Amino acid sequence: MSVSPVSEDERKKRARKIVAYLKKTYPKPESELAYRTRFQFVVAVILSAQCTDKAVNKLTGTLFKRYKTSSDFARARPTAFAKEISSIPFFRNKSKAIIAAAQAIEKDFGGKVPKTERELTALPGIGYKTAHVVLGELFDIWEGIATDTHVRRFAKRFDLTGARDLTKISKDLEALIPKKDWKYVNNGLVLYGRYVCPARPHECAMHPLTKLWPPSAHRWPKAG
Repeated sequence: MSVSPVSEDERKKRARKIVAYLKKTYPKPESELAYRTRFQFVVAVILSAQCTDKAVNKLTGTLFKRYKTSSDFARARPTAFAKEISSIPFFRNKSKAIIAAAQAIEKDFGGKVPKTERELTALPGIGYKTAHVVLGELFDIWEGIATDTHVRRFAKRFDLTGARDLTKISKDLEALIPKKDWKYVNNGLVLYGRYVCPARPHECAMHPLTKLWPPSAHRWPKAG
């Protein structure tokens, strides 16, 4: 359904108020996933799909002592590696994706994590969201807004999109928010959702972002 010009303008104003708060409150975009090498971060982001950062960090605290570079992951034995990450949801698929991505990076990029969306999304297990999380964290490149469960939830709660597809939500947000501020959206909403306004319905009329648009206090989008 198309959005009227007035509604689009209102959405832009609302989005910019939200981003102004995020920019002030979370001025340094930085993931809470633990890593020491660039490919370890790629692995951590793949593991974090439908899983908490806390659970991923608990696993990788041990895992990353054995696997450091893409070469290490590329040589992993699939059955053994899947068992090593079995505490994480969808570990079998994630295991295959991580090993295949590591092998592709070794073969096509000399063991270095590529720096473009096109190259990243061509790798197994890496979609639009993961690519832009990686680009932002590792290279300070902000060419898109990564939409995860937190970003989706707040985009819906604040009526910034009518889309369901995560990439479409990203594109809707990118159309509303100036590019110079894209870097603050994912990280800011993740931290806000994690520590201030969780997903379960609750009284949040006095929360900072809810005050910017009170109707959001009564909007609780379903997961997925």
